[in-house]
Parts: sequence; C-alpha cells; structure tokens
Amino acid sequence: MAIGDSFTEGMNDFLADGTERGWADRVAEGLAAAHPTEDVFYANLAIRGRKMESIVTEQLDAALALDPPPTHLTFNGGGNDMLRPGFSDERMVALWSIVLDRCSAQGVHVVLLTGADPSARLPAGERMRRLGTRLTEVVAEVVEGRDDVTFVDNLRSAEGRRDAYWSTDRLHLNSLGHEWIANRVLTAMGVPTDPPAYTDADAPAGGLRGELAYYRAYVLPWIGRRLAGRSSGDGREPKFATWMRVPSGA
Repeated sequence: MAIGDSFTEGMNDFLADGTERGWADRVAEGLAAAHPTEDVFYANLAIRGRKMESIVTEQLDAALALDPPPTHLTFNGGGNDMLRPGFSDERMVALWSIVLDRCSAQGVHVVLLTGADPSARLPAGERMRRLGTRLTEVVAEVVEGRDDVTFVDNLRSAEGRRDAYWSTDRLHLNSLGHEWIANRVLTAMGVPTDPPAYTDADAPAGGLRGELAYYRAYVLPWIGRRLAGRSSGDGREPKFATWMRVPSGA
C-alpha cells in the first residue's frame, strides 16, 4: 500500500501510452518478480498536491480499512506543506506519529521515505533544502529504534540531485529518478537492486531560452494556483484505490 502526494503517485514517470508509473509501481513489480511463487497485491492512494493532513487522515483511513489490511505501507509527505504558513517540526512529528502508531497497532510495517532533493534548480531552493534537511533529521529521530519501520533517506543523498533524474518542471523526478528511488526502496526491503544507468544526455537542457520556457510553463501556473487556492490534485482520484494483483513477470 502506498500513500502520499505526487512523488508517490508517480508524476512524470510516463509509460508509452502516456499513463504514469512511478517508483511505488516499480517497487510492487520488483517485489512480485522477487517472489514469483507468492501473490503480491498493490494499491496506491497517493494524489498530487496533497498535504500531510489529508494523507494522514483520508488516505491512511482508507488504506487501513481495506480487506485484507496491508502488510506493508509506504509513506511520504510534507513537501506540499514546507513553504506554507503554519508549517512546523512539531506538527509534522505529530502526523508521522499517527501513521506509525496506527500501523504498529495493526501489525503493518511502514516504509517511510523522504523525496529526493530538487532545491538546486528551484526558486527559493535554498530555503527548501534547509527545511527539507531539518525535516529529514526530525524524521530520523522519530523512527530511531523502531523495528516496525524501514527508513529510506533519499533527500540527503547527493546522487539524487543529479540533473539526469529530474523532469523539465524541476520539482518532480523523471523516469530515471523514479527508477532510482524504487531501487533504493527495494534494496531496503531486502531485494537488492542496481541503480539506473544514465548519461549526461539525459539531463534537461538549460540556457536562457530554457529558463524562460520553464517560468512560463511551470512557475507562473504554480503562482496562479496558489493565489486561487487551488491544487494540482483537485478532482483527482487515486489510481489504484483497491487491491490489484501484480503479475510476477511485470
């Protein structure tokens, strides 16, 4: 079971038919391939733009209500909260603790992970990195000593800052980036997996023309949504709201 925001939904990891895959889908496929004699079922309730409050209430409630309940739950959030008023370490700790405690009470193993660090290529990136790093340090303290949680820290990995892993919006990973996250999660879950291969040609183009196109395509619409109080996930439904069997040959 996967809950979260655009990172977990799989935004910008496109298949040939235009649908989005993402690291969580890739992890489910990797687990099924590693355990061909067992049935692996997968659901993904993540929706882009969701803040922690929504993830920890609506998505977690729905996840734990499924029959049968999940054996493992991946959880990530906070990226859409960091630059907004009212954000605090204390509030994030309280919300993480709800997830960990509720899952522990139901015997669900949590795979808690941070997203990769996009800050080097974003407006207000320095503040974002500072907040994200502090948040990661707090998460590490919360999960320390818990044997019912697997923590995968991607934000503090320098590898994840490589240009080749990021899509043209500079905020979301591309297919290579999602593959890199999936490999780290699978390895942490006991399925050792090699990282993706890439070349410098995989990095997005830069230059003045690229900067102007970036601001026109992504920054200005983002500002417009913020001023209007809208989210990129408004009206969207989870892509896999109920259990689906993952073929072992996926």
